[in-house]
Amino acid sequence: MSTIAAVLAATPSPSPTSAVPDVDVTPGVAGFIAIAVIAVLTILLVVDMTRRIRRTRYRAEIRERLEAEARGEDVGGADEPGRTDVADDTERG
Repeated sequence: MSTIAAVLAATPSPSPTSAVPDVDVTPGVAGFIAIAVIAVLTILLVVDMTRRIRRTRYRAEIRERLEAEARGEDVGGADEPGRTDVADDTERG
């Protein structure tokens, strides 16, 4: 048993200190700029996607109104509450 104790005592334990200073491990200015660019691009992408979805929905509503008028059905038009802006948004493209 003394041989095992001698081997264990002779084995060095790993040191908890790092050879690299903590300053060198941080992402720094380059990391901040990269994350900021990704955040800005994500926000622009979400705004563009929302605009396209809204435009598609408005166009579908107008298409339904035109088809209903072509069939001779009575459509609400500007009398619908909250939907007076439909024609304005679709004209912008």
